[in-house]
Amino acid sequence: MTSALREQIRTDPDWYEPYAISQAIRVGDLVHVSGQAGIDEHGHTVASDFEGQARQAFANLDRVLRAAGSGLEHVVKATIFVTDMSVIDQVIALRREYFTEPYPADTIAQVSALARPEWLVEIEAVGLVVRP
Repeated sequence: MTSALREQIRTDPDWYEPYAISQAIRVGDLVHVSGQAGIDEHGHTVASDFEGQARQAFANLDRVLRAAGSGLEHVVKATIFVTDMSVIDQVIALRREYFTEPYPADTIAQVSALARPEWLVEIEAVGLVVRP
């Protein structure tokens, strides 16, 4: 694949640039978004609770998707990483709130840790690019 077939998607500020990670890569009509956590535009964790972090992660996901010409309503696949599977009911409620029918394919996995010790959730996704 040549670089002409893929486009790096960035928002300003690009909180992932120091880590050599693209926020997303658009290839044709698909956008592949890196895992989004509950961090603000400066990379600071926004809350100590699951719901606060998850809401921010969904907001970050939507922001990156929109920068690529997509949005949460166009997500076809999501992967949600949590550090405690006891939040599954909250995850389901948030999925119903942030995604639309037909709901995207999804994987939820419990992991022992995320990139920062205070992170409780990270969400990555693949979305469709909507062309005018």
